Amino acid sequence: MVILHVKHKDENQFLFETSLATPVDELLPKITAIYNGRLKVHRICMEIEELAKYGTLLPPEIMGLTEDQVEELKLKDDWGDKCTPSGGFNIHRDPVGRRNGKQPKKQMQDVLDKAIKDAKEMISKSLVNQEKLMTIKIVQEALNLLKGAVMIVYPMKLPPHDIIRMEFENIEDLSGTQASLDVIDPATAQLWFCGKEMYRNEKKLGDYVGKIETCKVIVKLSKKGEGPPGREPVMSEEDRKQLMMHAYRRQEELKKLAEDDDDEYMNSEWADSTNLKKSFHGLHNISWRPGAK
Repeated sequence: MVILHVKHKDENQFLFETSLATPVDELLPKITAIYNGRLKVHRICMEIEELAKYGTLLPPEIMGLTEDQVEELKLKDDWGDKCTPSGGFNIHRDPVGRRNGKQPKKQMQDVLDKAIKDAKEMISKSLVNQEKLMTIKIVQEALNLLKGAVMIVYPMKLPPHDIIRMEFENIEDLSGTQASLDVIDPATAQLWFCGKEMYRNEKKLGDYVGKIETCKVIVKLSKKGEGPPGREPVMSEEDRKQLMMHAYRRQEELKKLAEDDDDEYMNSEWADSTNLKKSFHGLHNISWRPGAK
């Protein structure tokens, strides 16, 4: 099997196992689904962090308004009264006015925090260095873990307008957000190997990476129109640091040699022309001082 080290731009993403016989038009949707799925996990984790601090999301018509404005307009958060966390809540106002301030109790916060930590570890980029493969099944397990934790804390479910619930139900609207710029459309995604695009026109992976089935290659995922990504550096960052350290140590050694006096060796005992004569007469290691008897 071939191991694909998938990158986006110059950043590690994940390792994916496939075969040389896999058509490119089948491979691209699988890789893109994992990439977008990992983004989804991180978006949900970010929102659950806010959920643990400030409670459920306010309705769109109330979001961002002050308490006086809400009272003046006679608006009410009916879903906030229905969707309360298990074990009660504390009042912790959201400084930006997105959530209703009904913070879950400490025990329920811990449930959410642990789920966030575990889910992030399951799809972490550091798994590349650990030589661990990524699959769409692992991404789905991370999503299920987060969903289960939210269900424990909010058995009555979250309001239908809450972003977390919309993400779980795959009806989220990312238009106009920074997150929408990160998502890659599977229909137009591009995959690159050695600076060359891997086209979908009935070609297989082996047509680009060679005929050795048991190999590991770096491929880069990009959006359509972004152009070819930068080539991989000749040496890794760690190798470059080691080379620079070696060059520095060598430079310091040469500097010390240049500062040394060329005839300094004349002060050495082995360079004394009378050394043999002194040995015969027993004149080595003789010390004296003026006035000694």
